[in-house]
Amino acid sequence: MDRRTLLKLGLGATVVLAIAGGTMLALQPSLRAGRLEPGARAVMRAVALAVLDGALPSTADARDRAIELHLQRLEAAILAFPASTRDELARLLSLLASAPGRRLFARLDNSWSEADVGKVQASLEGLRVSTLALRQQAYHALRDLTNAAYFSDPSAWGHMGYPGPSDI
Repeated sequence: MDRRTLLKLGLGATVVLAIAGGTMLALQPSLRAGRLEPGARAVMRAVALAVLDGALPSTADARDRAIELHLQRLEAAILAFPASTRDELARLLSLLASAPGRRLFARLDNSWSEADVGKVQASLEGLRVSTLALRQQAYHALRDLTNAAYFSDPSAWGHMGYPGPSDI
């Protein structure tokens, strides 16, 4: 294969991937008016269960209620982000919510709703220690959003033994 053919092949592959990626984002929006769509909600729910493992209530009902309140706080935070930040987050969540993105980018075979906490934690750890800066950035974004939204609520502090701020 000569250099010209290789360049044409690379350019053609780039165009195909750009079109496929744009189509995927158009077909599977992750945020609509700052609210998590079902695919993105499944991603963030699984991430929350993995990141907050040990900090969540121990009973299933209380844990489910805490996660639902967490997702509501997360949506409120997303609504306050600048449009450019919401767009970046929407692209990340669309990628992760798609089966190819979940498998290739996050290296998670099961769907987010079917993956157990250990598999999601392993996927997140893979993002964290990746040699690709983009995967590391995705990890930090997911972890930081999760922690900020969860621990911003005073009701979560008791699970950590934090009594709250002292009166001055």
